[in-house]
Amino acid sequence: MSGTPGYGGASATPGHRPNRLHEIWATGGAAINGWLSIPSAFSAEVMAHQGWDSLTIDMQHGVIDYADMVAMLTAISTTSTVPLVRTPWLEPGIMGKIIDAGAYGIICPMIETANDVEHFVSATSYAPRGRRSMGPIRAQLYGGRDYVAHANETVLRFAMIETVGALANLDAILAVDGLDAVYIGPSDLSIALGYPPKFDQEEPRVLEAITHIGRTARAAGKVAGIHNGYPAYARRMIDLGFNFVTVGTDALFLADGSKSMLAALKREPL
Repeated sequence: MSGTPGYGGASATPGHRPNRLHEIWATGGAAINGWLSIPSAFSAEVMAHQGWDSLTIDMQHGVIDYADMVAMLTAISTTSTVPLVRTPWLEPGIMGKIIDAGAYGIICPMIETANDVEHFVSATSYAPRGRRSMGPIRAQLYGGRDYVAHANETVLRFAMIETVGALANLDAILAVDGLDAVYIGPSDLSIALGYPPKFDQEEPRVLEAITHIGRTARAAGKVAGIHNGYPAYARRMIDLGFNFVTVGTDALFLADGSKSMLAALKREPL
């Protein structure tokens, strides 16, 4: 991009904005992540004001487009909640645009090999580590005028582990420098292992794989994350050593809340 590293000028946040997830993990805590699938800045803002440690905007599945995502990132910025985005795929162009918009972390789906992770890290890192192009547009407004100097360490990189290939290559995936975390997609992992897709799995083989991924990630010094349907299962995962847990989605909360209200009014069982 043409121009100077000082893009954003006096309007940019003075000083570096740290990524609070680093602070949570440094003290041995588990981060509680919310999931956004509704393409609405107002909905994202409401969620952000509830006290989540982080919120992930899902651009892989659902109906959120790039303009929606930018507005939602802006809404989340009204709080201290850390903004994350799940990218549609391992594609450098969209990942660059996501972090230029101010995402402080990317969850990348369908990672299967160490080579995939190398491409992921390269696409989201400035030289000499990677090939990210200079042009942090909104990221500098959010992250501070010295954003570029800290970006490689500030932006978190989560590789989704959800296939048989990823399980087979887990040690090599975790060995790649620059990868911060793995994130289990339980529905795809269940399908890969021959079971119906679902959160909060109880199938012994799937639970064994989940436990193995978490244990191996921690041994490699990486964060272990997983998507959960409900709080009780997320608590189980924290007790197993997972230190990044997603609970539900905004759409699920809307549906469950509406269902509960209607059941109470109609005096029908939930």
